[in-house]
This record gives sequence, structure tokens and C-alpha cells, in this order.
Amino acid sequence: MPTEERYGFILLSDEKWWNRLCERNRSGSKTNAFVRRNLVGPLEAQKLLFYVKRPSMQIKGVADFIERVAGDYKELWEKYGSETCINSFDEYLVFLRGRRKATFIRFSNFCEFEVPISIEALKKVLGILKIPRGGKYISHEALNKLIK
Repeated sequence: MPTEERYGFILLSDEKWWNRLCERNRSGSKTNAFVRRNLVGPLEAQKLLFYVKRPSMQIKGVADFIERVAGDYKELWEKYGSETCINSFDEYLVFLRGRRKATFIRFSNFCEFEVPISIEALKKVLGILKIPRGGKYISHEALNKLIK
């Protein structure tokens, strides 16, 4: 069970993958997986927040964290590839850039915010100027302040 300090986790996304996730969600997908190169991502959390990098620089959505599954890239693709925004195994290989390990962060109940959370709000609530590339845990209190 996540602690209060690790209640939420902010994932970084490129605009391209964010747009695909939104399209996938509109088509009725229930469970999704966010793919990361190497063995990185939250081990525990209740909520995932999606921070879309430049040019947006905003948190644009939220979802319920299911699990982080990490390991061999081929096994993960065979089991969870259909849950991703990646269109084919070949595209997946290009995304991985030759890495043999990957992480799939599985989630459900994804929703886009009508009003995204600005980088200024993140600075105010979290006291940081930049979201780390690996993502960032946030407390239950901080999450409530952000999505009030």
C-alpha cells in the first residue's frame, strides 16, 4: 500500500505519446500501459499524473495506477503490447533504441483534465522548477492541492 508521501507519481510524456493515449482512451480502452526504456517508474502509487513536456509543460491527465511490470522487452510486449499506444513491434523496437529491458506502467480510469495544471502551479505546490526525467512521487496532500 502506498504511503501518504508516495500517493501519486508524475510521469513525463512527449506530446506525440500523449495524443496517442488520448485517442486510445476515446476508443474505449479500459487498461493502458505507459512504456519506459530501462527499469524505471513507480513501484507504488494510487494515482498517476501525466506531465506533457514542451511545448505544453502541463499536467494534462490522471489515472489509477495498477502496477509496474519490468523486465525483458520481448516478454513484456507479448503480454502487454496491446495496452500501449505503440502501433507495432517494429515501432516498439525503434522506441527502445536497442535496450533489452523495459518497464510497462499499467493503469486504468484514465481521464484528461478539462483545465490542465500549469508548470507555475507545480512550482508553487511542489517547489520544483522542473520535473525529473524519471518522474516524481508526490504526497496525497500535494496531489489534492494540484487537482482541487
